[in-house]
Amino acid sequence: MTGKAVVTGLGVIAPNGVGTKEYWTALLRGHSGIRPIERFDPSGYPTRLAGEVPDDAFSPADHIPRRLLPQTDRVTRMALAATDWAFADAVVDPADLPDFEMGVATANSAGGYEFGQRELQNLWGSGPEYVSAYQSFAWFYAVNTGQISIRNGLRGPSAALVSEQAGGLDALGHSRRAIRRGTALMVSGAVDSSLCPWGWIAHQSTGLLSTRPDPERAYLPFSELADGHLPGEGGAILVLEEAGRVRDRIARGATTQVYGEIAGYAATFDPPPGSDRPDTLRRAAELALADAGAEPAEVDVVFADAAGNPEADAAEARALRELFGERGVPVAAPKALTGRLGSGGAALDVATALLSLRDQVIPPAGPVTAAADRHGIDLVVGAPRAARLRTALVLARGHGGFNSALVLRTPA
Repeated sequence: MTGKAVVTGLGVIAPNGVGTKEYWTALLRGHSGIRPIERFDPSGYPTRLAGEVPDDAFSPADHIPRRLLPQTDRVTRMALAATDWAFADAVVDPADLPDFEMGVATANSAGGYEFGQRELQNLWGSGPEYVSAYQSFAWFYAVNTGQISIRNGLRGPSAALVSEQAGGLDALGHSRRAIRRGTALMVSGAVDSSLCPWGWIAHQSTGLLSTRPDPERAYLPFSELADGHLPGEGGAILVLEEAGRVRDRIARGATTQVYGEIAGYAATFDPPPGSDRPDTLRRAAELALADAGAEPAEVDVVFADAAGNPEADAAEARALRELFGERGVPVAAPKALTGRLGSGGAALDVATALLSLRDQVIPPAGPVTAAADRHGIDLVVGAPRAARLRTALVLARGHGGFNSALVLRTPA
């Protein structure tokens, strides 16, 4: 066995596409999932737009057993459905593998917010006897990992990581480590959803949201007009397998597709505010490249964190210039079409990068017409860009100082 971790299955749920094919088609067409919030009345809040997955595009009862509906939040229903899609895409039936050879590691930044809000309302309005017993776990950050493990019989290494936007990469890095240590298969990635009044207050409290009412002008990372981001919901669940095992399966006639190898990973943490030390996003990228045995010149595309905040965008652009030179590498920012999905955003960027490697095309940054000249980066805008792609770098920053970087390579 090689010990290399390769991705063989993708399960995607995004505001602009439910399912990998639907999402990828929407992305290449520049179709946005950012729209006025419909799940609750946002009229009393400064920000009224989000990357919301439409109810008519995702009906949980169509995808998971009805017995699970009373005990799960929307975020877990999405994660369970995405896991099913990822297994199907990988042409893997978990029932065919020893349960201790399969594990799961997901990230989450909010837990089951909507479920928790409803049960707190029941507590305050009706009394404790009206609170669901499932509240004891349905709100928890680790619930997606637990429910995926139970539903699919995955009894190997398990983990739940909490590092906000960076979490999607951290979960994949953790899963890669488990495969290197002998686990045959890991389910990994992240799905987040907190588009409810209680969750919306938490988003508003950051002071980082755009308040523009026009979906085409609200979240514009790296633009001269950037003034904040918009939250969203969704993400991606991936199936990672040990490369030698996959090669043997294919030799026996399996139709499994290998999207790419997770070749390098690193995480860093920024110094506290007011420190004279620099932020460490560039350092995370350098460490991930070193872990992959790659030089910056080998990187064919960067999937940026794309915060949409002028200061954060400037810091990321500076790191890219220092690492690759002025306009030294194409930069993708697909989040402009979905919003920032918490931990799910970085996992979705990884799925997007793998689709880019497969089809040799870089998706555009939606409504962004150009990167600000001062940033000095080659942001892909307007239309998809055909390119020769072998190595991709995905960057993510979590609120509070988390930085993560992941290097992907086309399959050997």
